Amino acid sequence: MDEVQRSRKPLIFYYGIFMLILMLFNFIVLPWILQRQIREVDYGTFMSMTENSQIGQVQVQHNQIIFTNKENTVLYKTGIMNDPGLVDRLYSSGAEFTSEIIEQMSPFLSILLSWVLPIIIIIGVGQYMAKKFMNKAGGGNALTFGKSNAKIYVQSLEGIKFSDVAGADEAKESLTEIVDYLHNPEKYKEIGASMPKGVLLVGPPGTGKTMLAKAVAGESNVPFFSIAGSEFVEMFVGMGASKVRDLFKQAKEKAPCIVFIDEIDAIGKKRDGNFGGNDEREQTLNQLLTEMDGFEENTGVVILAATNRPESLDPALTRPGRFDRRVPVDLPDLKGREEILKVHAKKTKLAEDVDFNKIARMASGASGAELANIINEAALRAVRDNRYLVTQADLEESIEVVIAGYQKKNAILSDEEKWAVAYHEIGHALVAAKQSNSAPVQKITIIPRTSGALGYTMQVDEGDRYLMSKEEIENRIATFTGGRAAEEVALGSMTTGASNDIEQATKLARAMITRFGMSEEFGMVAMETVNNQYLGGDTSLACSAETQAKIDKAVVAIINKQHEKARKILMDNRGKLDELAKHLYEKETITGTEFMEIVNA
Repeated sequence: MDEVQRSRKPLIFYYGIFMLILMLFNFIVLPWILQRQIREVDYGTFMSMTENSQIGQVQVQHNQIIFTNKENTVLYKTGIMNDPGLVDRLYSSGAEFTSEIIEQMSPFLSILLSWVLPIIIIIGVGQYMAKKFMNKAGGGNALTFGKSNAKIYVQSLEGIKFSDVAGADEAKESLTEIVDYLHNPEKYKEIGASMPKGVLLVGPPGTGKTMLAKAVAGESNVPFFSIAGSEFVEMFVGMGASKVRDLFKQAKEKAPCIVFIDEIDAIGKKRDGNFGGNDEREQTLNQLLTEMDGFEENTGVVILAATNRPESLDPALTRPGRFDRRVPVDLPDLKGREEILKVHAKKTKLAEDVDFNKIARMASGASGAELANIINEAALRAVRDNRYLVTQADLEESIEVVIAGYQKKNAILSDEEKWAVAYHEIGHALVAAKQSNSAPVQKITIIPRTSGALGYTMQVDEGDRYLMSKEEIENRIATFTGGRAAEEVALGSMTTGASNDIEQATKLARAMITRFGMSEEFGMVAMETVNNQYLGGDTSLACSAETQAKIDKAVVAIINKQHEKARKILMDNRGKLDELAKHLYEKETITGTEFMEIVNA
């Protein structure tokens, strides 16, 4: 479904409205206002003033006569009569004939309405447009110069508590200590202990850093200030530093309290000299450093900050005395995933057959946000099927939706493509099954997904793995090459379906050499560093060009060796390969139990 966006009016639209209003004012409102200033008299009074030479200016119209007194200070009007000698009498009395009597009678009002009022309207429209532009360019409060945009939270009975945050026990323990200190500071002062001035929450996206901060707000009885790092950065130099000062001023007034800065890397990046001394971010960072550890002590003010790029923060910000404590909020382990699933499933109606332990094992490596999405997708699937309970099948399918996307029901593979995909996926599964220390196969499917995958093989470990031996990595590389090997053995050809397998195998083989020290040629030498470990873990080589060429050759040798091993396994089990591929071709999806029954038959 296409996103419906609100149309944005061009600038000329607003000026068109302004000109229309101005024209209506000049042609309708202005004459009405002037008409309201004219005194209406009878024709006899007009004749009397003519005879007594009391008329200054006169304008004879087809339906009325407009005239002034001799001093031109009062404007009169009267009706028209059949009076042939009128013009001669007026001329004899010394009256001045004119066609612009209204404009001459009201010079101040004419200037006011013709010049001053349009200028005021133009300024008003300009201010409105400037404010609208500022709101788009610098946030909703771009014109609140120097004022902090921090949101203040108070204790709520419906707020998030620590009991609502699962899978981060170590982080909760550290933050519980902070909350206890804010409640009972005297207990810590008696023994001479002081709480950290700053606590830095670090971890991958979606692990619950912001939720933990909200839980602190829910657990504490003190004011809780929340602001994003990007809100300090303004389009005017110096405004960010002013907002920092205002934030800490408010915090000191309400101490003891907690200040939470989300995505602090927006203002806390290292000062590497690439920008001048007047750079807005640098000024904001300098002010933050001063406020956290300046001459004035911030008694009772605890700073919480969250980031997924701790390596980019300035060392002056992370040193002791500022952010004294770093709290890792990593991806949850098996037990943590199970607890997170249970927390998010509290408001969901579940069938009795739901096994959270199995779902947690299938969702290995998932973050808390992804696990919450899995529960939600399962509930949506149940609603689409007009059911009132979420079943185990719903949860298992929702894992595949989060990992690989929805099923592409309109994608129709040709018979040749379907056979190729079936052999490819069975190749992965059969190579994995015939090797020791490989994760059991949970599911094999050749139904295309919206992520672009034409099929996949799901392997599920019994528990979390924190260490991998060299043999296990080599077995995993062989499993990755099993799909291409199956195509070569069964079809005598190759397809583009192995592109992701090749990428994963190459990454593992290179890591064996450059990071894990598992190469006989290079030994225990690190030749690659990991950047942004919480944001994908990009790597960069730190060696000479000659060494890089040797690494490339070693990587090719490892993959070729495991590829040959996979080919041999499949050739030795050619009968099983054909049987399993035919079974998968017919059913399109088979479970790990069905797969192992055929393998062991």
